[in-house]
Amino acid sequence: MKPYLSLLLTMLVLSSTGVSAQENYPNTHKKGWKNLFGKNLENAQFNPSIWKDSSGILTASKDECIWSKEMYDNFILDLDFQTADGTNSGVIVHATETKEWIPHSVEIQIADDYSTTWSKAEPSWQCAAIFGHQPATHKNLKKPGEWNHYTITCIDKNIKIELNGDVVNECNMDNFTSSKINPDGTKIPAWLYNPMSGLALHGYIGLQGKHAGAPIYFKNIMIKPL
Repeated sequence: MKPYLSLLLTMLVLSSTGVSAQENYPNTHKKGWKNLFGKNLENAQFNPSIWKDSSGILTASKDECIWSKEMYDNFILDLDFQTADGTNSGVIVHATETKEWIPHSVEIQIADDYSTTWSKAEPSWQCAAIFGHQPATHKNLKKPGEWNHYTITCIDKNIKIELNGDVVNECNMDNFTSSKINPDGTKIPAWLYNPMSGLALHGYIGLQGKHAGAPIYFKNIMIKPL
């Protein structure tokens, strides 16, 4: 088959399945999907003096999380986020507590890896890492001011992270049995003192606010319970 015919056939197949050649994102308009926090944040736990929704864009003025009211086990979470210079934030899953959440949850890191601080940070502290445990396999984060897309799938002890359409991290929580050393030999931060293998799966989902002085922006925060 001639190259141009092969390319044309591929494009037709992708078009017929509704899949973009550049972006393979879930169709959150289909049955089973819902807004994680509700249309007017009615399904969220948050401080209204810190978190604001402006024309569908959610942001915080301080380092405080916004949480789902509902607890989830298995799900697909789909959202857009935008960093600024020096942003350090995260998506928190499997949280059994919302105040002392850090040792009782899993954080999917959001960071401005283009900044001096985060470009030199430990790989498991950079964007798309399971924070403190497992770094992303490769980089495809967009620059500050551009929108990124996360699709996070949690099924039992397995977590899959897709950033801008690419699978960049896959983690089996059962492999992380230590509170001090990761399977790859790197050290776990002292504040993550509960082994990930022992964490509960039924928990809240949260977004971290303005941490380390740099803002973070979110929109289109959708979930499909499985």
